[in-house]
Amino acid sequence: MGLLEGKVAIVTGGARGIGRAYCHGFAREGAAVVVADLRMPSGTVSELETGGAEALAVEVDVADEASTEAMAAAALDRFGRIDVLVNNAAFYTTVTKSRFEDISVEEWDLAFAVNVRGPWLCARAVSPTMRAQRSGKIVNIASMTVEDGTPEFLHYVASKAAIVGLTRSMAREMGNDGIAVNTITPDYIPHDKEYASQQWEGLNAWIEGDRCFKREQVPEDLVGTLIYLASPLSDFVSGQNIRVNGGRRFA
Repeated sequence: MGLLEGKVAIVTGGARGIGRAYCHGFAREGAAVVVADLRMPSGTVSELETGGAEALAVEVDVADEASTEAMAAAALDRFGRIDVLVNNAAFYTTVTKSRFEDISVEEWDLAFAVNVRGPWLCARAVSPTMRAQRSGKIVNIASMTVEDGTPEFLHYVASKAAIVGLTRSMAREMGNDGIAVNTITPDYIPHDKEYASQQWEGLNAWIEGDRCFKREQVPEDLVGTLIYLASPLSDFVSGQNIRVNGGRRFA
């Protein structure tokens, strides 16, 4: 019996990359998975169902209030409960690297709309159900760019720094209802090879050399930590930021 048997997990940005790995990890532990993405995530849902899991595809724009509320309603209508929310969707692969003076206001606003307002809206959409259940796990995703202060990436770095504060405040507000809120901070994962070659040439090799484990980080490296934070194993853990970085930086 899996650690998440009978539980229902929503993963935003679940159609591909890291989010897809999260969905498969939840399914292996027995959870029903709501794969929520801006692009219809039917492919990932088909994979999960082929493996014997219950899954639901939901189109969602995490920056849009009505869309996030519809996502939560669809999950509740299909499965009758919501136990886990993973705020994975992010504006990242199409970010333009530039000096902070050259970032457009439009791109700055997009970074914060998706990366900060999105997790807030998604959490707000599932909170009535979780509070009524008096249980729930919310996992937000930050970035090692916050620890590094990565240059020419200011709007993304600032938006991910906001996630750490959002997590801590939400953990305080939701704790009395038995809801845990935590952050995972991954290191650089070159899951989009085209993007990596265009904007991050040479970066991955440097990062690998700075880790205790001197290899490329892959999406599956995050799944165990996510399962821990989503499962009863972490029932007395909230407001924390767990760095999954191969030992490149220490708390």
